Amino acid sequence: MELLNSMKGDLTGTVLEDIEDIVPDFIRMTAEFPFGDIYSRNALDVRSREIATIAALTALGHALPELRDHIHLGLNAGLTKEEVIEVLMQMSVYAGFPAAINGLRVAKEVFRERGILS
Repeated sequence: MELLNSMKGDLTGTVLEDIEDIVPDFIRMTAEFPFGDIYSRNALDVRSREIATIAALTALGHALPELRDHIHLGLNAGLTKEEVIEVLMQMSVYAGFPAAINGLRVAKEVFRERGILS
């Protein structure tokens, strides 16, 4: 939870927070494995892990709220708007244009929220 909280910064209203009041144990479990065990490993930095996560969530195509959260986390980890866009565009090759377009729409919302849409 410590790593997740440090990555979130000022981010509020995440997918996990939206259901925390009804399933606090599930929230703990959902955070402990990825952030306690996987994100804490040394072979990749958090920035690289967020690139992989953004790509995977885009390719899944049905995890748009989670994608939104991870675009925020990726930006907090130092990704630029341009890098996020490139990752999403790359997914058009492997996950199809609809998945990439949906990801780009989510990214546009995040960029607007953060005031970085030009």
